[in-house]
Amino acid sequence: ERSLAHTGIGQGTEPADTVGETLQDPGDKEVPEDDRASIYNSVIINTSKEMMCYSDYPIPEDYPNYMHNSKVLQYFRQYGEHFQLLKYIQFKTAVCSIQKHQDFLTTGQWDVVTESEGKQEKHVFDAILVCIGHHTHPKLPLHSFPGIENFKGQYFHSRDYKTAEPFKNKRVIVIGIGNTAVDLVVELSAVAKQVFLSTRRGAWLLNRVCDNGFPLDIVLFSRFYAILQNAFPGLINKYLENKVNSRVDHDNFGLKPKHRLLGQHPTISDDLPNRIISGKVLMKTNVTRFTETDAFFEDGTVEKDIDVVIFATGYDFSFPFIDESVIKVEHNKVSLYKMIFPAHLEKPTMAFIGYIQPIGAIMPVSEIQARWATRVFQGK
Repeated sequence: ERSLAHTGIGQGTEPADTVGETLQDPGDKEVPEDDRASIYNSVIINTSKEMMCYSDYPIPEDYPNYMHNSKVLQYFRQYGEHFQLLKYIQFKTAVCSIQKHQDFLTTGQWDVVTESEGKQEKHVFDAILVCIGHHTHPKLPLHSFPGIENFKGQYFHSRDYKTAEPFKNKRVIVIGIGNTAVDLVVELSAVAKQVFLSTRRGAWLLNRVCDNGFPLDIVLFSRFYAILQNAFPGLINKYLENKVNSRVDHDNFGLKPKHRLLGQHPTISDDLPNRIISGKVLMKTNVTRFTETDAFFEDGTVEKDIDVVIFATGYDFSFPFIDESVIKVEHNKVSLYKMIFPAHLEKPTMAFIGYIQPIGAIMPVSEIQARWATRVFQGK
């Protein structure tokens, strides 16, 4: 959103209000809040500052390579203030609905209903960018875990986790093995009686610090590595797998997945191997069923007296405020040209920013998407 506003101003696009979705401040998703999609207190970004900054405003040199969420929030604030963008944003404003204007075929305009402080307002916009991200609607596949309805302990999605303190001296199962799941088991292991990490597929584990102390993404994300990866994918997979196994034998640690390293998004953690080898975190296979107090796993083992189950099972695409004739989610996929524009729209006046999962930072990708969308809106 900030990148688009900046590229649009002074390039033939009239500045207009950018409507936030219940946000109270720039970077508000970086502030932990109950009952809303936001981060947990301890989040450290998984991409280095050099690889995640916007092209026209570098992150300050005195910021650490891998920033705490509070530093990321500061950077977003600085960006908005530097380019005088905050005056174009309506904070604490929810988008209730987006529909085509009655003369959309001619004008490409949109009817938008917003709500702020209990009061609804109607607007007409020439163009719409959807920038809410894909970490807003939690995926909670309870149907895949028979007996969970009888479980007497606490269970919830990881989006509702904020801090480890409430789980002191408890036996906790975390289901999933993405970045969030691994972050949570590491943090919980400091206070919980025992933490179990349950996974059905395993994952390749990368750490933030690479050769000679350089950030991982600075070493790996280069034209040289991209050329090698495209030319010799099998060789590069083997090289990288040997490299990560030299640090942590994934088979011995119960982490080894069925896919090759470059086959799926890897998981980032500097601390998980230490928690596993110390017994603070126990690796488990997929849960097959729950009883009132126990969990049964695919390998035939049982863990008794479980207090808490946290589902770190990802998110679904969801756009409940947009008319289904405009965008429809099917099997958690949306039909977007170049992952940005709804392909069937008669007028290209709506764009989706950030609905991809790059191997690396989303910010520079979103910036390029926003620049392109701006030019399309201008008819260029």
